[in-house]
Amino acid sequence: MIALSLAEIAAVVGGQTYDIPDPAVQVTGPVVRDSREVESGSLFVAFVGERVDGHDFARAVVDAGAVAVLASRPVGVPAIVVADVQTALGALARHVVERLGATLVALTGSAGKTSTKDLIAQVLRSKAPTVFTPGSLNNEIGLPLTALSATEETRFLVLEMGARGIGHIRYLTELTPPRIGLVLNVGTAHIGEFGGREQIAQAKGELVEGLPEDGAAILNADDPLVRAMSSRTKARVILFGESDEADVRAENVRLTESGQPSFSLRTPSGCSDVTMRLYGEHHVSNALAAAAVAHELGMSADEIAGALSEAGTLSRWRMEVTERPDGVTVVNDAYNANPESMRAALRALAAMGRGRRTWAVLGQMAELGDEALAEHDAVGRLAVRLNVSKLVAVGGREASWLQLGAYNEGSWGEESVHVSDAQAAVDLLRSELRPGDVVLVKASRSVGLERVALALLDSGVEGEVAAR
Repeated sequence: MIALSLAEIAAVVGGQTYDIPDPAVQVTGPVVRDSREVESGSLFVAFVGERVDGHDFARAVVDAGAVAVLASRPVGVPAIVVADVQTALGALARHVVERLGATLVALTGSAGKTSTKDLIAQVLRSKAPTVFTPGSLNNEIGLPLTALSATEETRFLVLEMGARGIGHIRYLTELTPPRIGLVLNVGTAHIGEFGGREQIAQAKGELVEGLPEDGAAILNADDPLVRAMSSRTKARVILFGESDEADVRAENVRLTESGQPSFSLRTPSGCSDVTMRLYGEHHVSNALAAAAVAHELGMSADEIAGALSEAGTLSRWRMEVTERPDGVTVVNDAYNANPESMRAALRALAAMGRGRRTWAVLGQMAELGDEALAEHDAVGRLAVRLNVSKLVAVGGREASWLQLGAYNEGSWGEESVHVSDAQAAVDLLRSELRPGDVVLVKASRSVGLERVALALLDSGVEGEVAAR
């Protein structure tokens, strides 16, 4: 964070200081909510959770080097006490962002947010110091913590914004007002909570509504619900996609023999070829979104294409491709799942598995509401249509719907199976995998299927899958 004194912070957040001998002492380290992340000069934010109360760690974090605690009650060590810690954290983030000279880029969408955010960060940091959301910390706590990690040297701040309801993204844009806003797509993720795709579009479009007149709204030309958001912003609109009307578009899209996308990138400033290190054709759209941001910030087509061709995976368990010594390839995409990302992962598996046996180890897609049965059934059917060699559906009722969809599509023999849990999946795979096979592992985060991928990659483990 930029250096601020405790007195300045107290004034910004409307807090009262307690047990602070010298209010001029500055916070020079990171602002953290996890006591294990405290460094010398940190400010520790004490949240009260369902199981853990951050105030209980106040003495320990100060002993570890924290300058003070942002708290909702006095804690017997230097503290700034406020009525609501979350509100205070947001106010501090807003203050720091206003002090920075950085360009703030925000993005949202139903699928691909984290992968695209990672691409944008890698492209922009080839140009100037860039701070970006770690992993998927895209909510009302993670977003301000990311903003507060920026320093005086930061030139680009890339923030992922998530939503579980109307008004959520509007609130985030008020905390950290972006100049560039990117909307990737409107899908069915969390449709059970929103109630429909139109409601999801309403929520995602709040991002472009908050842009200034001299800002840029970067919208997916291939998604009608996103493209329609152009009427909801006063900012200049830039379209990306494979449509001929897109300002930044891909031509001659193809996949390498290993399933990595290659295409000609066309921007208003020129054209250049891209061959990505990531796997799956769905990354073309993500790359175009990143390219549109970079073009808006003054990078040439050659600079963008070079950075996209070098970009890798920054966030764990998202299409992580690892080849074992015996030639088995494990694709760990187990961080999360929704119908759109599940279909993209299956198509990537099919492309990677040309001439090889393919396994789709899939689990529940959560928060689909009344659409859950139809969406799980459709994914099971798609696995058959893509000629996946074997579908392993893992878990309870929703997983059985995956297997049923495969069965009804024509998987009547041994092409699909339903197993009870991760350990059963590992036992099955260990007994049947052969050198050269490709295994995709994917489900919603709550299922914890990363345990399957990690067990398959730990060649020395012959026991049970570790408990979460």
